[in-house]
Amino acid sequence: MVGDVPYLISDLDRRGQRRSFVERYDPSLKTMIPVRPYARLATNPVDDAGLLSFATFSWLTPVMVRGYKHTLTVDSLPPLSPYDSSDVNAKRLQVLWDEEVEKVGPEKASLGRVVWKFQRTRVLMDIVANILCITMAAIGPTVLIHQILQQTESISRKVWVGVGLCVALFTTEFTKVLFWALAWAINYRTAIRLKVAVSTLVFENLVSFKTLTHVSVGEVLNVLSSDSYSLFEAALFCPLPATIPILMAVCAVYAFFILGPTALIGIAVYVIFIPIQMFMAKLNSVFRRSAISVTDKRVQTMNEFLTCIKLIKMYAWEKSFTNTIRGIRKRERKLLEKAGFVQSGNSALAPIASTIAIVLTFTCHILLRRKLTAPVAFSVIAMFNVMKFSIAILPFSVKAAAEANVSLTRMKKILIAKSPPSYVTQPEDPDTVLLLANATLTWEQEASRKSDLNKVQNQKKNFLQKQRPEAYSLSPSAQGVTDPEEQHGSPKSVLHNISFVVRKGKVLGICGNIGSGKSSLIAALLGQMQLQQGIVAVSGTLAYVSQQAWIFHGNVRENILFGEKYDHQRYQHTVHVCALQEDLRSLPYGDLTEIGERGLNLSGGQRQRISLARAVYSNHEIYLLDDPLSAVDAHVGKHVFEECIKKALRGKTVVLVTHQLQFLESCDEVILLEDGEICEKGTHKELMEERGRYAKLIHSLRGLQFRDPEHIYNAAMVEALKESPAEREEDAVVAPGDEEKEGKEPETESEFVDTEAPLHQLIQTESPREGTVTWKTYRTYIKASGGYLLSLFVVSLFLLMIGSSAFSNWWLGLWLDQGSQCGPQGNTGTCEVGTVPVDTGPRGHQWVYMGSMVSMLLFGVTKGFAFTKTTLTASSSLHDRVFDKVLESPMSFFDRTPTGRLMNRFSKDMDELDVRLPFHAENFLQQFFMVLFILVILTAVFPAVLLVLAGLAVGFFILLRIFHRGVQELKKVENISRSPWFSHVTSTMQGLGTIHAYDKREDCVDKFKMLNDENCSHLLYFNCALRWFALRMDVLMNIVTFIVALLVTLSFSSISASSKGLSLSYIIQLLVAVGIPGCSWDWSCIPRTSVPAFMSPPPLLCVSSSSVSYIGTCWI
Repeated sequence: MVGDVPYLISDLDRRGQRRSFVERYDPSLKTMIPVRPYARLATNPVDDAGLLSFATFSWLTPVMVRGYKHTLTVDSLPPLSPYDSSDVNAKRLQVLWDEEVEKVGPEKASLGRVVWKFQRTRVLMDIVANILCITMAAIGPTVLIHQILQQTESISRKVWVGVGLCVALFTTEFTKVLFWALAWAINYRTAIRLKVAVSTLVFENLVSFKTLTHVSVGEVLNVLSSDSYSLFEAALFCPLPATIPILMAVCAVYAFFILGPTALIGIAVYVIFIPIQMFMAKLNSVFRRSAISVTDKRVQTMNEFLTCIKLIKMYAWEKSFTNTIRGIRKRERKLLEKAGFVQSGNSALAPIASTIAIVLTFTCHILLRRKLTAPVAFSVIAMFNVMKFSIAILPFSVKAAAEANVSLTRMKKILIAKSPPSYVTQPEDPDTVLLLANATLTWEQEASRKSDLNKVQNQKKNFLQKQRPEAYSLSPSAQGVTDPEEQHGSPKSVLHNISFVVRKGKVLGICGNIGSGKSSLIAALLGQMQLQQGIVAVSGTLAYVSQQAWIFHGNVRENILFGEKYDHQRYQHTVHVCALQEDLRSLPYGDLTEIGERGLNLSGGQRQRISLARAVYSNHEIYLLDDPLSAVDAHVGKHVFEECIKKALRGKTVVLVTHQLQFLESCDEVILLEDGEICEKGTHKELMEERGRYAKLIHSLRGLQFRDPEHIYNAAMVEALKESPAEREEDAVVAPGDEEKEGKEPETESEFVDTEAPLHQLIQTESPREGTVTWKTYRTYIKASGGYLLSLFVVSLFLLMIGSSAFSNWWLGLWLDQGSQCGPQGNTGTCEVGTVPVDTGPRGHQWVYMGSMVSMLLFGVTKGFAFTKTTLTASSSLHDRVFDKVLESPMSFFDRTPTGRLMNRFSKDMDELDVRLPFHAENFLQQFFMVLFILVILTAVFPAVLLVLAGLAVGFFILLRIFHRGVQELKKVENISRSPWFSHVTSTMQGLGTIHAYDKREDCVDKFKMLNDENCSHLLYFNCALRWFALRMDVLMNIVTFIVALLVTLSFSSISASSKGLSLSYIIQLLVAVGIPGCSWDWSCIPRTSVPAFMSPPPLLCVSSSSVSYIGTCWI
């Protein structure tokens, strides 16, 4: 609602003048208008919302109704607000991060401080809303409940005063609900802006590298998914504890005022528990940090497994990979178990602290023989229950802060790792396109990067002063000189003293044995290596064909165009020279046929020729071809070399790495590499006359002295080149000059007509039915956790723990009734211990009261241990089952299913199952049983409440029906939109070299921003939908509170004072329970975050006969 306008990258406008307050906050100030009925211009309805609509989430109601009536899709939902988009928020965060780095340096720079600057205005506004909420929340129990109870015990009471107090209680509680909803509305937009900004900034930094040597793909996926979501949660929960000191102070003062000094005992308990929670959070952070490093390893191994699945199945390595992944998972589970025990203990502290505070306060009060009345006792209980809110929200805030701290550390590691400055310079000679002079390069980064661009420029200047370009080749003695930097412990060089010059339009052939440094030489020209000494100069745009062709998910045409405009004539010519006509004719939809990730449904030769066609179509000046003919048949290889490299690329500068030595005869110059050094260099004719190693290689090939299969293949190529002249004329393709005479008949014949290709030919979208929750979903999870009996035992521990707390309050009421004899027949509300005849002895009640506290502690500890073990057993069992199903799947499944979708299951969804589901489910079960006991006690005291609840149940079920369907639809759309995002990240990390070579980094980042905005938009809608329902449930609870307060006021002496006090204190506790941030009320567990807790679980992959299908009854 309120905050820095994201379009403004700084407070200064283009003229360098500081913007006015109105200019900076104009969109936010418009939201402050209570009602905006005529605002209909924004693409997202939240930008047209007035204050009331914004705070009550009414702008979301049309979406919820649409979700109830129809199936929601990605296209049917409004796009993310431009104020929340990746582009503008990432730019702003980048400016703040650059300022921080410039101010204190990269090592001392604090990403946490930058994040605070990024969102501080909105956080401060959120704190203001929270303070108003807490003020309203404190007035009810501290003032109004005490007054209502005193009014009921007063002899000269007036009904209208009691009714007025009830109306005041309803007003304060309703206002509290509105401010609470407003705080969440602000928080959601703050959190989504932070998430998109940080993830985009990290991705942009990663894409700036030409090779990822400092971080694994698994770590990248975890940082961009789990860690960015941790910051999302931190932005939601971390501002909440700011109001705790105010709440504690107000309650402490009033409790001291009405109870006396003994109230400080309960306050002290709360104060003591806060540092305990902080310590447990720090401990949890340590365990989580250790677990995340193991998770990175597991995700990286899974990514390698899915990338090389065809090879793994071919060599039957499934068992080996299974053992490896399960071993990593076992280590991960042990660390998660430790973190889970700590987190479970932290979650149980809220009800435990409240019970201990109440029991110790009243026990000490009675032992000190001080008077206690029912209005005072239950007013204090109501206050302590409101204070419990401060302890209840701390686990969320502390957990979010601990995980955010780990995430910020990991993100900072990526952000401070700047890509090394490019060592590639421009040659001074305009005719020189490629120049390497005394170049020594390594793959490893030097510890100290003292050799910067100035050093490279000085070396080049000095070298050019001494020698002319024609004399760049070094003598063999010079090549063998040891690099002086290498003698001082520098990284081991891969290429040593490489020197050569390539003129414009020339073809350079590079050959050598495996491991001689051919691919490294191409990488050196692309700027991917580390230059230790010498010069690398390149003049012109690059086109690159890697040894392992990089194919992204799309159709054939998209892979060839690679973002360029479609030119029909140029495209047809490219397809022809790369010998793709027959392949495209054989494909079902020609060049519009969908290709699986990494080209899984294409042969190796097809992938290589599509990669080559991409280079040819780009029409760049320099072509770096890394063994492009290695995977093609002999006759195809001949065609590609003759038509593509010799004719289509005539006039272009080509560097050709090849094992097919017969093609080197057509190169203008040949280099033979051996152990990273130039062994021989010259034209084919010169090298043959020298009778050196190159000549021996050629003679051995022609003499068919070979054993290696690759040489057999080369021999076939030689035979193909020795065809008879008649055969050559038959197969020859018309030269460019002849094509004009013949009317370009060969190309015309090769043309193919565009056909309409259906969407999702190969990669099937996730079905809208996936994620639908039925009883089978719950049953699958229960069985995975250990069965019905174990699950029932764990749930019963929750029942006993919360039941102990409820029993303590009920026992106190019974004690007050018996001690003061102020039941229905009594006329006094005062009880003095010492004058009470008790059957169990003078201190029997105290011991039972203390026993309830001890039993709650015991049940709480047992519950934490059992629940953590059970949930981790379930997640590990489901992980193993899913992995087994994936492993047993046929290759057709991997062709149809994007890697991103599978990685989504094994990274983000697995994290939700391991960490977020147990956390939110545990809080849900605690709150569920608390509400259950509250309703039981209320109906026992006031049976008439059942009639009220029955009436409200109608409204509840209408809301529930709309909400449950709508929120499931939103969650499914959010899950579905996350998979393409994962696929894009994985594909980008694998093709960084190609992306940089073609200078497509901006296109790649733009696509990431688009997918990121799409997914985050759905995440925001999902979370807002949960709060939309919670707010309306809060209003229903306020009505119940008002009716119960009226019943207490109008009940006269028919009900004991302790029962009235217990009812009012519990109804306030009910409102607190509903308001706790982890619990939105649904008939099934619906956590506030995107955890798929029993409602919208990501689907499990299940194998049915030979096909793999998604079903919503399984989990991962």
